[in-house]
Amino acid sequence: MDLTRFQQQLKGTSDKARPLPPVEKWNPPFCGDINLTIALDGRWFYEGSPIGRASLVKLFASVLKKEEDSYFLVTPVEKVGITVEDVPFLVTEWRFDNDNLELTTQTGDIVTLTSAEQLSLRKPPADLQDTDATPIPYVLVRRNLWARLHQNVYYQLLEHATEQQTDQEMQFVVTSNTIPFVIGALPTK
Repeated sequence: MDLTRFQQQLKGTSDKARPLPPVEKWNPPFCGDINLTIALDGRWFYEGSPIGRASLVKLFASVLKKEEDSYFLVTPVEKVGITVEDVPFLVTEWRFDNDNLELTTQTGDIVTLTSAEQLSLRKPPADLQDTDATPIPYVLVRRNLWARLHQNVYYQLLEHATEQQTDQEMQFVVTSNTIPFVIGALPTK
């Protein structure tokens, strides 16, 4: 699979004026894997070299699809497998808009936390784990595609969190859309 040919197939499928392409409706034949990796730090690599054009990364992110534990880039006529070291997105910015917490990924996707299902505490990959393998927040971006909070964003949000004691743990909670979201927890000893 040639990345340039894949890019040509996507021409016109996504831009700022249009919604994301309906990849969940596309079921093209599998054409093999390509040497494209989304690294732990959110950078995209092709053939071992970083993809430097943000517009190209955004285009590919718009046609990203997850099936079971595998990730694919899809067009209406082709589907190619890629490697994702953890999750495809990394939350790099945040802000409160009125009472809503907005999180922005490295590809410009904006997620507003409005339901409890959008945030999950998970153990990070081994390369990111501390000695206790403390779970960290992951956020649903779209279509079963998740983002991990960048360490800086996580620490900044912890400064805005309120502490809430339960029988087993101290929880750190931020509120968005009047819903409390647990972004961290430490066992009570």
